[in-house]
Amino acid sequence: MVKGFKQLFTAKEDGLLKNWIEEAVKSECGLKNFAKNLRKDYEAVNNAVTTTISNGQVEGQVNRIKNIKRKMYGRAGFQLLGKMVLAKSA
Repeated sequence: MVKGFKQLFTAKEDGLLKNWIEEAVKSECGLKNFAKNLRKDYEAVNNAVTTTISNGQVEGQVNRIKNIKRKMYGRAGFQLLGKMVLAKSA
């Protein structure tokens, strides 16, 4: 079941997620609750499975800024934080 879920992201075909969820709910594996919860936000999960668009670049930049902020916590004001973010991006 886990390998099948991973293959959904490489196949990028519409409808495969629905079939996988049905199989997982019927099976006795530990993914039964996971599959049930995928139904709650099916459209978003299906879009993540079927589209090639990724927000990985944005998430990487946000992670970088948060790490700088954590390092600077309690040591400097907003102006220095802004300079650090801009210095690291160049």
